[in-house]
Amino acid sequence: MALILASTSPTRAMLLRQFGISFKQIAIDFDEDAIEATIPKDFVYLATKGKLEAYLGKHHDNNPVLCADTVICANGEILRKAKSRDEAREILLKQSDNAVSIISCLMYQSPHKKFIDISETRYLFMPFDMQKLEAYLNSGDWEGKAGACMVEGFCKSYIKKVEGLQSTAMGLSVERLLPFLESQDAV
Repeated sequence: MALILASTSPTRAMLLRQFGISFKQIAIDFDEDAIEATIPKDFVYLATKGKLEAYLGKHHDNNPVLCADTVICANGEILRKAKSRDEAREILLKQSDNAVSIISCLMYQSPHKKFIDISETRYLFMPFDMQKLEAYLNSGDWEGKAGACMVEGFCKSYIKKVEGLQSTAMGLSVERLLPFLESQDAV
């Protein structure tokens, strides 16, 4: 049985490959904009659960499936995926010279096991250089990213302090998943 990554995220796929986990990637259709949660951990849990349910509703196989979602918050505000360049700028300016929490939830389900993890990584960012911010916005790399943030890209040079796993901030806490997958009963 092949592990199914029910996500189109190239970053999540890259993380699984980096950790030597073989998988098949399948797109799912779930509207996370319909979620009205105001607490970041509730939002990310409901989004991940919705993605898992959407996958299971369409695919009736016995393959283990992995779904994940990530949310960013600053000053208690959930910073979702930007829908425009201007919105991305606004969201990123809320992170500049500020403390930011990046919360990721993953759900793994096989015919015999289920694993759920919600992890948080905290960053303290220095002020963003406005010219570099505009270049980042022009690149389009922010599109589809929670909070328009890329801790492995644009935001990396502004990290003043970090607490937690970089993989959590990139959208999939693989280090938390690995021990579960390596247990003999995981699949």
